[in-house]
Amino acid sequence: MLSALRRYLADRELFAYNQVRRDRWIAQQASQLAAGARVLDVGAGSCPYREKFRHCVYKTQDFTALRQEQLRGGSYGQIDYICDAAKIPVPDASFDAVLCAEVLEHLPTPVDVVREIARILAPGGRLILTAPLGSGIHQEPFHFYGGYTPYWYRKFLAEAGFSEIHVEANEGTLRNFAQESIRFLQLTRPFHLGMPLLAELVWMPLWCLLLPLLGVVVPVVCKLVDRYDREQRLTVGYHVTAIRQ
Repeated sequence: MLSALRRYLADRELFAYNQVRRDRWIAQQASQLAAGARVLDVGAGSCPYREKFRHCVYKTQDFTALRQEQLRGGSYGQIDYICDAAKIPVPDASFDAVLCAEVLEHLPTPVDVVREIARILAPGGRLILTAPLGSGIHQEPFHFYGGYTPYWYRKFLAEAGFSEIHVEANEGTLRNFAQESIRFLQLTRPFHLGMPLLAELVWMPLWCLLLPLLGVVVPVVCKLVDRYDREQRLTVGYHVTAIRQ
């Protein structure tokens, strides 16, 4: 029992599952592409997935307006097309695959971007897409939508000319709950909220009591029982693939 607990605590996925599972899923999608496939990473930012597509002809797009501290890698990677994602200066059918990871919520006209992706994909080309169902405000002021549902993907991807639309939840509601449990501890850590000194001194021992429960017990239990969440109505986000007709 103790050895199992140690394995869970050593598992980075336990505490940062959203990014870990997303990275793993994108790596799997990349591995399915043929060598030499033409790939465009829309909203590439720091280009964290460049190595996953090293067997492909990998190009990047971004509008490059974020501050460095807002980027996952601390700075932009090499960006080939600095432009609006709804107006990418390439001919029709230029790419065999398009990656768009955690970008849609930051675009003021996401439907237009979906149509643009359809335009630049060759027939039979693959869309590899992730976006949240619900997220806190981040990368402000460029955060326009809280998230997207499976119904959004099925409606607007189909209307843009995609078929074989597959939408997969990135874990279920309970894993999402565990993530917010950890966030609660991070946001309320002693002497971080700016409360009066007396209030901070009262809160500190209570926070220490909550730390093992909310920071360890809840994440472990949620990971174990999340598989039984059949509805997944409050998942952290979705992984989506679709084929250009």
